[in-house]
Amino acid sequence: MAEEDGDKKHDATPQRMREAREKGQVAKSQDLAAAIVLLLAIVLLMTLGREIAAEMFAYSRVLLSVPILIVPENSEANDFEQTVQSLFHESIMKFMKPLSIFFIALLITAILANLAQIGFLWQPDKLAFDFTRLDPVKGLKRMFSMQSVVRLLMGIIKIVICAAVAWFAVVWSIGDILHLSENETNQIASFLVWTILMIALKVAVALVILALIDLMYQRWKHAQDLKMTDQEIREEFKRYEGSPEVRQKRRQIQQELAKQQRTQGTEDADVVVTNPTHYSVALKFDARTMDSPVVVAKGADALAFEIRRIAGERGIPLVRRPPLARALYDNVEIGEAPQKLTPEHISTLVQVFRYVYYLAGRDIRSEMDHRQRNQRNQNRRRTG
Repeated sequence: MAEEDGDKKHDATPQRMREAREKGQVAKSQDLAAAIVLLLAIVLLMTLGREIAAEMFAYSRVLLSVPILIVPENSEANDFEQTVQSLFHESIMKFMKPLSIFFIALLITAILANLAQIGFLWQPDKLAFDFTRLDPVKGLKRMFSMQSVVRLLMGIIKIVICAAVAWFAVVWSIGDILHLSENETNQIASFLVWTILMIALKVAVALVILALIDLMYQRWKHAQDLKMTDQEIREEFKRYEGSPEVRQKRRQIQQELAKQQRTQGTEDADVVVTNPTHYSVALKFDARTMDSPVVVAKGADALAFEIRRIAGERGIPLVRRPPLARALYDNVEIGEAPQKLTPEHISTLVQVFRYVYYLAGRDIRSEMDHRQRNQRNQNRRRTG
């Protein structure tokens, strides 16, 4: 039994997962956000980098043509300082827009990559200094734990894969590299920059794929770490469901509420059909406004007794028809009309309501005829 209790064979409950999240225990890949940001940075450099570099090159030529910067000895100190400050501010304003777009895009991507993994999780207590981190024994355990070994292996695999991707990318371009001497200097520089970016792009894609694999592993490991033993399941159930006395009291309250819901329509009923002991079904029917009777309450055993008690207090007729009461209880839900009954039971139900109307001094047939005439008149007005 002890081994059974110690075996983590149950998936974590929602409450256990919620508590782990509140403590900061979430499944997250440390490298996914960085890999995605690196991939986006390379893509932006390949698309926007050429324009930014061209603007910087052109602006550098402008700066190099300023006389006061070429021969600063021929200018006064104040003029030189003012010119440098002016050019500095001008440079910042000129390149602020393209560079700000670049870095803001990377920042937003990093935030979204983390939110996609774990959602919004605010834990300011994690920023506080934790003295337990200074414990050398715990530090050694973390260094030589299975998780550290897995991270080391993953790091080695990443280096090998990235090196292989870069190697094959260079090998595929070796023919073009050998013929660079035939091109002009600017063409060589452009080719080398583009080749480096392409190699970096392939490496970044490989890193993103590895990070996704790592994320799947982290989620699997997180689920395994949160698995629960039989004893933990029992303790959590006891903690959140309460003691047996509290559960019993809660069940009693629920039963009382259900009892009230099942019998509350009895006060509006016109008749209660009984078994007479096991079943009671309360029905309401107004021949002047309704097409057919409606079941407003029903119950068996204790609920049947409660319906009969309420009917007795309200002066509602109790009619003993065991087959009809059983058929109504089995086939008609509260709020429904008795349409699923057999012709024999419907005939019995009509007799019951004739008897009820007779007790009340009313003529059910004349009231139904009056309602039908009103309906025909209304239909004529609509069609006319």
